[in-house]
Amino acid sequence: MAAERRDRPASNAGLSAARVITEAVRLADLEGVDGLSMRRLAEALGAGAMSLYHYVSNKEELLDAMVDMVFQEIELPASDADWRTAMRRRAVSAREVLARHRWAIGLLESRTSPGPANLRHHEAIAACLRNAGFTIAMATHANWLLDSYVYGFALQEASLPFDSADELTQLTAGVYLPQLPPDEFPYLSESAAAIAAGGYDPAEEFAFGLDLILTALESARTKG
Repeated sequence: MAAERRDRPASNAGLSAARVITEAVRLADLEGVDGLSMRRLAEALGAGAMSLYHYVSNKEELLDAMVDMVFQEIELPASDADWRTAMRRRAVSAREVLARHRWAIGLLESRTSPGPANLRHHEAIAACLRNAGFTIAMATHANWLLDSYVYGFALQEASLPFDSADELTQLTAGVYLPQLPPDEFPYLSESAAAIAAGGYDPAEEFAFGLDLILTALESARTKG
């Protein structure tokens, strides 16, 4: 039924399924997904609200399509690369995509009607791990662990009160460090002082943690 709706011509010239979904993603990037409605989307498109139902039946179908568009942006694990290189590149790509579409962090794995890009993405991950010698169970463990790390890191990044290493240095020196008297918080104070001195880039933490996980998974793979 949904496919039939999307195939019907719209009364608004220039309107298409791709344009509707692209605009929905743009609005979510700017305003968040909670306030996104068919009426708000129609206004942004300069179209009648009812015309959108030629392409999506309701907001849930719209969200499915938006999530699928996000999955299209994430690099698939390459079939001609070793599994660690492929999964590292996929994880880095996913983090970059979620930085652009922060509203999607909590939605990527919550949809019960996955689209084609979503399914291709998860199939490619499973294929990469299984072809590398992971057992079915261990491939499942690896997939869950990697996704939990990537999505959790992206969620943490989205909530941080700074956007760069320089901003963190300034914030730590001017706000955090004065709240940490060394006699009461000796370890927090020394850590904050090191950050306030400059040269620390929190963006490097992603690669550090990812490499630890991949190393542990390689050990589990060979033992499995």
